[in-house]
Amino acid sequence: MVKLSYKLPVFEGPLDLLLHLIAKHKLNINDIPIAQLLDQYMEHIEAMQQADLDVASEFMEMAARLVYIKTASLLPRPEESEQLKRELTGQLLEYQAVQEAAAQLGEKARQSGGFDLAERPALELPIDQTYRRQHSPGVLREHYLLAAGRGKRKVPPPAEAFSGIVSRKIVSVSSRVVFVLRRLWGGKRMPMDDLIGASRSRSEMVATFLAILELIRSKRIAVEESGENMVLKADGDGRWK
Repeated sequence: MVKLSYKLPVFEGPLDLLLHLIAKHKLNINDIPIAQLLDQYMEHIEAMQQADLDVASEFMEMAARLVYIKTASLLPRPEESEQLKRELTGQLLEYQAVQEAAAQLGEKARQSGGFDLAERPALELPIDQTYRRQHSPGVLREHYLLAAGRGKRKVPPPAEAFSGIVSRKIVSVSSRVVFVLRRLWGGKRMPMDDLIGASRSRSEMVATFLAILELIRSKRIAVEESGENMVLKADGDGRWK
């Protein structure tokens, strides 16, 4: 009796074999029935062993992985099983995408006569502007205040900010000269601190001091030292002789 023999397809790894079984039996790759897939996988491993093919350790490792996922799914809380299934599905989808890309590159190489030249038109990639980072409320508040502060610095200052400069009354030195002479008219004597202290604003104070200096320079008033105070005096017509 002639023994029938057949050639098994060669797979590059356990993921390649799983994708073959999923496609062959039309299984849903996004919701893999682990029990059914495990049975088909073990049947193929046994067929490889019967055909005297060396089964790599990575195929046996995948078999153990499928058995563990099936066992975890039988527990009262199958959350771990679902997590393991999602990880396996992700690996299968990535491997499937790599296979499709390799097939496209192989087709282009066949058309161009080799891998020396490969080209493709430029693709317009969509820009994903979704912000996915997470921040604590304190960090958000801090950066909001910094941003708000930068915005305020770019805004022109309000008119009130200049009120102390542009709206302040300008006091001339000549007006304070008249003020000092009137206080010292007729030979009166007055402490310099009293003259300067009678000023209602800083501008008047500075103008009064400059007026006193100008009157001293022009010798219209004189300065005498009386203890710790400086006393100013003038003659009857406002000119010191």
